[in-house]
Amino acid sequence: LFASIAILLDKPFVLGDSIVVGDFNGTVEHIGIKTTRLKSVNGEQLIMGNADLAHSRIRNFKRLQERRSVFTIGVTYQTSREQLERIPLMLKEIIEQTPQVRFDRAHFAKFGDFALQFEAAYFVQHPDYQTFMDAQQAINFELLKRFEREGIAFAYPTQMVLHVPDYEAFVDAS
Repeated sequence: LFASIAILLDKPFVLGDSIVVGDFNGTVEHIGIKTTRLKSVNGEQLIMGNADLAHSRIRNFKRLQERRSVFTIGVTYQTSREQLERIPLMLKEIIEQTPQVRFDRAHFAKFGDFALQFEAAYFVQHPDYQTFMDAQQAINFELLKRFEREGIAFAYPTQMVLHVPDYEAFVDAS
């Protein structure tokens, strides 16, 4: 009963809000005395005890003003220095030309095991998840197009296998 009163007075969520509690997410359909019901993104009904909700961390996406995205891309070590230096500017241009998106940053972040890694961040200035995914898709397609035009290759996990012609001699020398 105390948990229900706390939820009703504190209003961490209201009917229609899209929330995440632990591994569960959905839209609030009913707030009762003992339980709260969510409709999950897959369509099933999730019933959660209000006492559990009162003691949980709740992420309320309905109250978002904008969504932030951070992504990493990796290019091959064979990429020229001149091409590497152009990538942050390319990322900035691509992100800035995407509708409803605000550029945050783009950097050559680190030398990875099999890739030179760049990190970029931007904000989608609309809370809707569909708009967020449309923006990410537009950025990805434009990035593919620009890299193809510039001759820049995305990296993927690789291994180099060295052949030792006389393995027994190699082992004996050790």
